[in-house]
Amino acid sequence: MAKKVIAVVGATGQQGGGLVRAILADADSPFAVRALTRDPSSEKAKALTEQGVEVVAASLDDEESLVRAFDGVYGAFCVTNFWDHFSPEREGEQARNLARAVGRASVRHVVWSTLEDTRLRVPLEDDRMPTLMGRYKVPHFDAKGEADQAFREAGVPVTFMRTTFYWDNMLYFGMQPRRGDDGVLTLVLPMGEARLSGVAAEDIGAVAYGIFREGPPAAENTVGVAGEHLTGAEMAAKMSRALGEEVRYYAMPPADYRALGFPGAEDLGNMFQYYTEFEADFIADRPLERVRQLHAGLLDFDAWLAKYASRIPV
Repeated sequence: MAKKVIAVVGATGQQGGGLVRAILADADSPFAVRALTRDPSSEKAKALTEQGVEVVAASLDDEESLVRAFDGVYGAFCVTNFWDHFSPEREGEQARNLARAVGRASVRHVVWSTLEDTRLRVPLEDDRMPTLMGRYKVPHFDAKGEADQAFREAGVPVTFMRTTFYWDNMLYFGMQPRRGDDGVLTLVLPMGEARLSGVAAEDIGAVAYGIFREGPPAAENTVGVAGEHLTGAEMAAKMSRALGEEVRYYAMPPADYRALGFPGAEDLGNMFQYYTEFEADFIADRPLERVRQLHAGLLDFDAWLAKYASRIPV
């Protein structure tokens, strides 16, 4: 029998790439991959083609290109990347393009990689954290969460997959421990004593694959993704063992983090404050037992460090 096709948005990125690898690694998979990318001539896209993956050009800014890319597929993995452009308005419109396109193409199962709209718990008039860009608390969360409604209105079965903090941010995003004047490494997180839900980026796509294997939901369904819930002190202790040297934890106040001045500092400062103030709810929405049902190979932080500690730029 012909395999059912999953269209994967961001197939050369972290989340979509993880899903592609999960499908290709399963010799008995009922699915084939159609990889969507802005540039089929890129080296990453060419590598997918060499693995036998169908690669098609599509832009999140062009709804018609997405409709063509979704034509005839069984499932679609939809994801946006705020950090490509730092614009929540553009991210929101890209998400709505995706939602309209899956509806027009009558996709039979959609997995939408999303996050909470923090304004549902911290209204704009709430001064616990500053309002950013006039209408957001955590822009890269809120734009995705706001777009959930567009997927509800698309008229196709949707699983809302809520992600969380990537441990890989310590490899690529500048969140690794920093060496102080005394030579000691310090992990800076504005989390106080609260637990941070973290995950290996590669596992997100594997969880999405588990969702597709389960099949489309009969009613609205949300899956929260995490690999482990740890305090900053616990993370620092595990990193100390993995790196073979002391790593201290510094719980920087969120206001100080927002003032660091790098692009996205205010957004991330609010994000960490949200993690902290709504720790119990955020963790409860990401039960590890459920995640392991979908992906038995889920990495905890120790397992992630065993694979990647040598690549942390300290």
